[in-house]
Amino acid sequence: MEKSQGSVLITGATGFIGKRLTQRLLDDGFSVRCMVRRTTTAMPEGAEIVQGDMLKPETLEQALDGIDTAYYLVHSMSGGRTGFERRDRDAADNFVTAANRAHLRRVIYLGGLGETGDDLSEHLKSRLEVAEILKKGAFSTTFLRAAVIIGDGGASFEMVRSLVTRLPLMITPRWVSTRCQPIAVDDVISYLAGCLADERTAGRTFDIGGPEVLTYKEMMERFADIEGKKLYILPVPVLTPKLSSYWVGLITPVPPSVSMPLIEGLKNEVICRDNSILDIIPLHLKPYDEAVRSAIKGR
Repeated sequence: MEKSQGSVLITGATGFIGKRLTQRLLDDGFSVRCMVRRTTTAMPEGAEIVQGDMLKPETLEQALDGIDTAYYLVHSMSGGRTGFERRDRDAADNFVTAANRAHLRRVIYLGGLGETGDDLSEHLKSRLEVAEILKKGAFSTTFLRAAVIIGDGGASFEMVRSLVTRLPLMITPRWVSTRCQPIAVDDVISYLAGCLADERTAGRTFDIGGPEVLTYKEMMERFADIEGKKLYILPVPVLTPKLSSYWVGLITPVPPSVSMPLIEGLKNEVICRDNSILDIIPLHLKPYDEAVRSAIKGR
């Protein structure tokens, strides 16, 4: 398979996914430009650094100049709990306008799994809305929909780690019985890099998940087993995801602006309904326990 021609832009390059993807693409021989809000941020050697902000449209022209394909990895939850949906919408609109002017050819977007409908959490609704905005651009959009990503530094993983290590007894809402399909961060990076290398993924939407479907209760219990800890989980029907998000925010190091929308989204089942990406990018996906062990080791 031929690699895409031209430079690659990674937005959200300083994040949990962005830094890992930058290093992977550099290792694969791509010319990589990283858009960052502060140029003092340390990035992998060999990457071109450009200052830009999705909410400042005037900064995007330079970032997109000469770019063939861009990865859209930004979200606005870290900017504060209130109004992140509007910020995400504005950022996507600004990007599409600038990308059309720059004649961008492709965008690869990492968003979230979740069934469409009125009962989606604000976080998942916003992720889907961003995808729809990007699809209106003149470029071709690949949309990867992931559930819980297991990796050191990831918000979902750090929440689970903190809960398991700090709370031997958890009184939880019904969301602990919600099913999800956790995926190792290394596999997410392989999918993102694979989409760039294979043009058959252009203009398509794919669900990406690991090889196991687990409830959140099972995820926490298996995490505790790996850590050699006793864990007791007592689900109660009166505790809602919104209420539980407050005590989770107190227990975990993840900022409330990030943890609360994620917790509220745990009511939504996030499993793959379509595994067609495996026909194009046939990965040997890491099982949950292996992904957790790698994350604990800081990989």
